[in-house]
Amino acid sequence: MKYRKFLKENIDISSLGFGTMRFPTIKDEGDIDIQKTTEMLDYAIHNGLNYIDTAFTYHNGMSESFLGDYLEKRKVRDKIFLATKMPVWKVEKYSDLDHYFNIQLRRLRTSYIDFYLLHSLWQGSWEKVKNLNMLDFLIKKKEEGKIRFFGFSFHDEFNVFKEIIDYYNWDFCQIQLNYMDIDYQAGERGLKYAYEKGIQAIIMEPLKGGKLANPPQSIRNVFDEYKIKKSPVEWALSFLLNKKEILLILSGMSSFEQVKENIEVASKYEINSLNEDELKILSIARNEWLNIKSIGCTNCKYCMPCPNGVNIPKNFEIYNNYIMYGDLNESVSKYQYLKEEERASNCRECGTCETLCPQNLEIIKLLKLIDNTFII
Repeated sequence: MKYRKFLKENIDISSLGFGTMRFPTIKDEGDIDIQKTTEMLDYAIHNGLNYIDTAFTYHNGMSESFLGDYLEKRKVRDKIFLATKMPVWKVEKYSDLDHYFNIQLRRLRTSYIDFYLLHSLWQGSWEKVKNLNMLDFLIKKKEEGKIRFFGFSFHDEFNVFKEIIDYYNWDFCQIQLNYMDIDYQAGERGLKYAYEKGIQAIIMEPLKGGKLANPPQSIRNVFDEYKIKKSPVEWALSFLLNKKEILLILSGMSSFEQVKENIEVASKYEINSLNEDELKILSIARNEWLNIKSIGCTNCKYCMPCPNGVNIPKNFEIYNNYIMYGDLNESVSKYQYLKEEERASNCRECGTCETLCPQNLEIIKLLKLIDNTFII
């Protein structure tokens, strides 16, 4: 296992961390499969992984409890850096912070958390963080020795990320990044901005929820052009392990085979391990994947605003992501997340958008296709 220095304190952290959101479960019951998960964690820790990330809500609240039981029985609490997160969306008043934090300490059977995060910040939740003085709470817990380091996980646009980074000298941040999402949310721009401020990033979704582990044949063909054969997983993880701004990557591993493969990859790559040819291959693969679209929308937004409130570019984006990655459940979920008036189903066929589209898209027909695909 390769290790990286945590800049805020001179400690070595494994470049691969274990995300506990996708533990294997018992079929039909949904409970964590204790035997399989224990074997996975045993192997990971034995092979040098020393960072484990959980959260209040993972596995319906059972991830923290399982992990606390595991760490106590295996007597390995002092061998790992333990991370968990405050469920910001559940907090309504300042006293709720102590309430949830104390529940987490009990679940995890520990007196302190190594890396503590404000979970899933976006513009709205960030305003709540400021209004309820949550930073004061984190500072207090750090002074009490109950938190060693604190930061936040993030899901919004770069300008929001920049505001949060500039607000306080955080110990670390956690963002989504992979070779397909370099411009998504904080993206590579945010990664570099935080690092310039002395803040390293922990990376989530390095395989985009597993999608990058099973690319279409056209992407595999790009990778096969390289002289050395590598799996899609190795290509994806090495893209991140190559970057100096990254402290570690979190993988939500759900099988022993995934643990083994991820550790093998993380044990091979250090900062600046990739050569120019490898970086070029990754760039070509990304561009090839981006070309897998059925709707040629350029997001120019000339069709907006729709007189009836339909978010035409967003509907097209959700559909194109479905075509690219084939994850129907995720796409339906994103479609449902839209306000009712923003969905394709709200199209009244007025035709205004089609007169404005520089790509001459048959928008009315395409919106019907989207609604039929994601019908709820």
